[in-house]
Amino acid sequence: MHPIGAQLCGSKPKLAAPSAKILEDMGFDVIDLNCGCPVDKVTKDGSGSGMLKTPNLIGDVLSNIISAVKVPVTVKIRAGWNEQTINAAEITKIAEQAGAKAICIHGRTREQAYKGPANWDYIKAAKEAAKNILVIGNGDIFDPPSAKGIFEHTGCDAILVARGTMGHPWIVKDIMDYLSGVEPQVRTLEDCRQELMEHFRCIMDYHHERKASVDVRRVGCWYLKKSQGTKGFREVISKVESCEKALEFIRTFPLGTGIDNDSEATQPEDNCDGCS
Repeated sequence: MHPIGAQLCGSKPKLAAPSAKILEDMGFDVIDLNCGCPVDKVTKDGSGSGMLKTPNLIGDVLSNIISAVKVPVTVKIRAGWNEQTINAAEITKIAEQAGAKAICIHGRTREQAYKGPANWDYIKAAKEAAKNILVIGNGDIFDPPSAKGIFEHTGCDAILVARGTMGHPWIVKDIMDYLSGVEPQVRTLEDCRQELMEHFRCIMDYHHERKASVDVRRVGCWYLKKSQGTKGFREVISKVESCEKALEFIRTFPLGTGIDNDSEATQPEDNCDGCS
C-alpha cells in the first residue's frame, strides 16, 4: 500500500543516516522521527520523548536523516517533557531549520503519558512559530466534533487520529464527512460486531492461530465497549484458545444498549507514541 511511512526511534545521529537509507531503499515514501514515545524502555537512553530534553539533538538527527534520503522526513513530538519544560514551539523551529516537511505535536507532556486532557494551546503556539513546516495536531481526537475543534483552536494544517481509531475504523471517513457538511453515518452495535469480526479475520490472515487468538483479546473490547455485559465479554474472550471459538463467541455475544458499568469508560492506551 502506498503511500506508506516508516518511523525511526533513536538518539544517535551517526546511526540516523544509514538507518534512514535502509528504509528508503525498502520503498517507504516518508520517514518519521519518533520523539514522542513516553515509555521507559525507550526514554531511558534518551530516545523517544527523552529527546525533548535535548532539542538541538533532534535537529542533528533530523539533519542527518534528511541528508541521506530523498523522501520527505517528518518528526513527532510531545508538548514537552513536563509542564515546566514546554518546548514544542522551539522544536518546531529547529525541525523546520533542519529541513523537516512536517511536525506532529501531541498536546500532552511525557510526564502525562496518556492521562489528563491534551492541551491544544501548545499545538497552536507551534503553528504560530512555524513558517513553512506543516504542523499536525494530535491528542483527544475521538470523534468528528473534536477533529473540527482542534482545527479551529490551533489552526493546524492536519490532524493525527490515533487511539480514536481503536474500535472505530470508520472515524476518518466520519471526520471527512463532518468537515464537508455531511452527517456521519450512525453505527449500531451490530455494525461494531461485524467490524470486529472483519478485523479478526484480517488478524488471522497475518498471524498463526495462537497469535491471532491472543491478539483478539486485546482488540475485542474496543469495538463493544458501548454494549452492556462488556465485563463478561472480556472475561470470556481473554480465555479463548482457538480462532474458531473466538469467532463463534463474537458472533453469538448478546448485544445490549448502553454502556456497562463494568466496561472500560476511558479510551484505550497504546504502548508507544507512534500511535497516541
